[in-house]
Amino acid sequence: MTVPNTKAGVAATGTGVRSRPRAVLPALCVTQITGWGVLYYAFPVLNPAITHATGWPVGATTAAFSAALIVSAAVGIHVGRVLDHRGPRAVMTAGSVLGPLSLLIVAAAPDLAVFTAGWLLAGASMAATFYPPAFAALTRWWAPDHIRALTIVTLAGGLASTVFAPLTAVLADHCSWRTTYAVLAAILAALTIPTHALALRAPWPPASDAGIHPPATGPDPAVRSRAFRMLAATFALSGFAMYAAVITLVPLFLERGYTTTQAAWALGLGGAGQVLGRTLYATLARHTGTTARTATLVGLGGLTTAALALTPSPYSLLVVLSVLAGIVRGNLTLLQATAVTDRWGTAHYGRLSGLLGAPAHAAAALSPFAGALLAAPLGGYAPLFALLSAIATAGAVTALATTPLHAGTAGVRLK
Repeated sequence: MTVPNTKAGVAATGTGVRSRPRAVLPALCVTQITGWGVLYYAFPVLNPAITHATGWPVGATTAAFSAALIVSAAVGIHVGRVLDHRGPRAVMTAGSVLGPLSLLIVAAAPDLAVFTAGWLLAGASMAATFYPPAFAALTRWWAPDHIRALTIVTLAGGLASTVFAPLTAVLADHCSWRTTYAVLAAILAALTIPTHALALRAPWPPASDAGIHPPATGPDPAVRSRAFRMLAATFALSGFAMYAAVITLVPLFLERGYTTTQAAWALGLGGAGQVLGRTLYATLARHTGTTARTATLVGLGGLTTAALALTPSPYSLLVVLSVLAGIVRGNLTLLQATAVTDRWGTAHYGRLSGLLGAPAHAAAALSPFAGALLAAPLGGYAPLFALLSAIATAGAVTALATTPLHAGTAGVRLK
């Protein structure tokens, strides 16, 4: 059976080189869809209800959520080091415990200070349970044929908004936002704590250098390279634009006169688009070079964001654009998951991914707060989406300089 190799554009035959724990893949599918759905996608649906019921400023509640993402970016660097040496079980199980606890604090918060504290704790849970640790686990257990495993897990994760945005909206229609978060916390605990504790018990295998340009003397040469810095800048610009657009999609729809339920369905169907996009990534990787693929996908992210800015109606067309934006986001997720292995191998995947992802996660963390802050002076959410499109386009330009110099061949870049 032919499966995609980690190298872009190369197909390899899966020969079962190493033992792959069967329970890991379905387990991570379940926990990614649940974790993202509850900890991330429920917030943009519930935030209007939170601010209406409490009187807290939208900028303040969004800042609390942004703070969680900043914590996730910072903690993620340490999590990456731990994963390289010890594997994912302890980290992801601990994160699964923190997640429900944090949401119960959020749900019971009497004021903004406690509300923010709950989200800070949620940020640590995100760092330990979201895609980066799952990708590290799959990259090590499935290398060198891990693109297929990554694709399967991100297909499931892409359904997080499709399932949980409408579910959250339905719960919010019948319960307070506090009760809704309490119910979601119970779902998160039931599906992630035992799953991570029981399914991730397989021995942690040694790393292999299966990349184009593995750093022979450790991760530091890669981190100091121009390609690494430009790739970090690319993902930071793209991440800022992409996550700001996701979080502010519901306010954009509300601004245009649509209901919260209509907005939630548009967001959720965008998640379905992510699933479709991820099914296309392996084919895209076989027919494009690493740098060209990076620049093209980031540029398409800017294009779909611009289309949402320029299209006020009809609702059906806006939904189609949300789905197209989701298709691009789905590919971008896998692009980031394979960026390290495509360029520097798997030996230091956890640390390199943590360092590479930190600026992107920080930018994504600031984007909800920045979006809420900028929408008013810009004149609404449509001009905000136009600005986000320009930022993503800048990321497509920096992506052109993300090819490492070939080891021992100064001045010659890989295609």
